[in-house]
Amino acid sequence: MIKFLDLKQINQAYENDFGNKFRKFISNGFYINGKEVKQFENNFAKYCQTSFCIGTGNGLDAIRLIFEAYKILGKLKEGDEVLVPANTYIASFLGVSQAGLIPVPIDIHPDTLNINTELIPQSITSKTKAVMPVHLYGQTVDMDEIWKMAKVYNLLIIEDAAQAHGAKFGNKKAGNLGDAAAFSFYPTKNLGALGDAGAVTTNDEELAEIVRVLGNYGQRKKYISDYKGFNSRLDEIQAAFLNIKLPFLDYINSKRKEHAQFYLNNIQNPKIELPTTLFTADHVYHQFVIQVQGEREKFRKYLSDNEIETIIHYPLPAHRQKAYPEFDTVYAPATDYSMKRIVSIPIHEKLEKEELEFIVEKINKY
Repeated sequence: MIKFLDLKQINQAYENDFGNKFRKFISNGFYINGKEVKQFENNFAKYCQTSFCIGTGNGLDAIRLIFEAYKILGKLKEGDEVLVPANTYIASFLGVSQAGLIPVPIDIHPDTLNINTELIPQSITSKTKAVMPVHLYGQTVDMDEIWKMAKVYNLLIIEDAAQAHGAKFGNKKAGNLGDAAAFSFYPTKNLGALGDAGAVTTNDEELAEIVRVLGNYGQRKKYISDYKGFNSRLDEIQAAFLNIKLPFLDYINSKRKEHAQFYLNNIQNPKIELPTTLFTADHVYHQFVIQVQGEREKFRKYLSDNEIETIIHYPLPAHRQKAYPEFDTVYAPATDYSMKRIVSIPIHEKLEKEELEFIVEKINKY
């Protein structure tokens, strides 16, 4: 079976380093907000070309903390609207609504499956104060258009970069394409921890300070809370593991791009639509998402019968979830149409040439 993703296989390469780091972690007796967290925050900020990085417990918390911090800064207030793509993982919506703000779903572009920037102006109201481009599957949104509209309508730009570690738009990296960005280091990500972990990146010193304070119970000094904060800190041990893996991120991305290019060059089946990449975007292929004409489950069963595992990202769009009944009447035809056709096929750095050739062969014979 060609697994969709084998985390054991991926992390095996770091096993000795993980073990050595864990033994040091146990022996030093410092388990929260230690040297490993500070080192990772410095290294990841440098990698993303930003001034600041603040570790968080997970990617959802990273999103929420950004919005909570902007409320404290007076740039947002409860009830303000945030434009979010209809096609995204539920965390994008949850981070907005948990901060007392209102996510406004925007339909996607049928080619890139990212937010359709042409539809943004018609959704802007007097309550619209921010836009959250989600760099889904590892491809950045068309940020030229986002920047233009943010300037015209005076909007904050908060990136959901949970799937875009190392991706670029022009010469800038994800995490440095707006006012602030949220990352997840969930184990399946291109840069994955061995548990939950996240981070906020920004060039705004004041925002960075408040995000850090909010994530530590609202405390600037121990036992003295300035705000009604949260407990969302990057674990020291997860930071240690991420410090080991971060130097290999560019290599990981290069292998994913190499495998994606092989698919793009060799999958030739009129029933299969291949992903589209913006010429200004450097796609890091967190997922390789194709669209299938006809019965999707028949195609997935065919691949499964041929020992190829697939996944659907995501079978039900965020605005169609029971958690958000208020969006039942949202008109997002491109999202609803594509969600019935998408299939993610294996794409990771450990795939062998023979496996790629086998996957292509079977898809072409479908």
